[in-house]
Amino acid sequence: MHIGKAIRLERIINRNTGRTIVVPMDHGVTVGPIDGLVDMREAVGKVVDGGANAVIEHKGLVRCGHRAQGKDIGLIVHLSASTSLSPFPNAKALVASVEDAIRLGADAVSIHCNLGDETEAAMLADFGAVSSAAANWGMPLLAMIYARGPKITDEYDPKVVAHCARVGTELGADVVKVPYTGDVDTFGKVCDACCVPVVIAGGPKLDSTEAFLQMVHDSLEAGGAGLSVGRNVFQHENPTRLVEALNMIVHQDESVQAALDHLNG
Repeated sequence: MHIGKAIRLERIINRNTGRTIVVPMDHGVTVGPIDGLVDMREAVGKVVDGGANAVIEHKGLVRCGHRAQGKDIGLIVHLSASTSLSPFPNAKALVASVEDAIRLGADAVSIHCNLGDETEAAMLADFGAVSSAAANWGMPLLAMIYARGPKITDEYDPKVVAHCARVGTELGADVVKVPYTGDVDTFGKVCDACCVPVVIAGGPKLDSTEAFLQMVHDSLEAGGAGLSVGRNVFQHENPTRLVEALNMIVHQDESVQAALDHLNG
């Protein structure tokens, strides 16, 4: 591996555990300034204090979230976008480049592809171009791959998720983000088919923190490398405490109950 890429990967993935806690904060383009993401310095500061490994932001938001003090955190610049106002919300377009991310001091870039959408071909072409540029610069690439389109009846179907993860791997991503399939056995097969770290997405905001922590724990048991979860973290009543609890599970191999006890303590 390119030494520059290896060094950058260690800024977003714990070098000792090989796992990561990533908190995406790119939701503003999609749905606007939702709760938890109005004051970006405050939002970033809360997850930094909890010990998150990295945040994901769009290029214009980096200046808003930069704190200029306190502990550091890995920066992943998101390169693709769409809005909920569009008649085609699943069609992601490139809105930034690898070179933009380099100028912003990013440690990695990310891209989002929705397989099965009518514009899948364009998104895959963008993915391929970004992958080549990232490799050229030694820049790690996180690929968010979901199945969303007319032919998709269940985006959490293990075979569908495995297909998504494999596409991310085969097109050159260094980390693949996919939905959790619901159980250890099926998600284990997703991870087994990839030679790069696989992290889980959060999906809709869950009502139960215990269910969220259990999902993270089970994904690790299956061979996953951690999580890339936004709303279930930054919209929690105490994001700092929650990230501390996630650290106990992800990086310290503690039980869900121990993490809950810490969270509630």
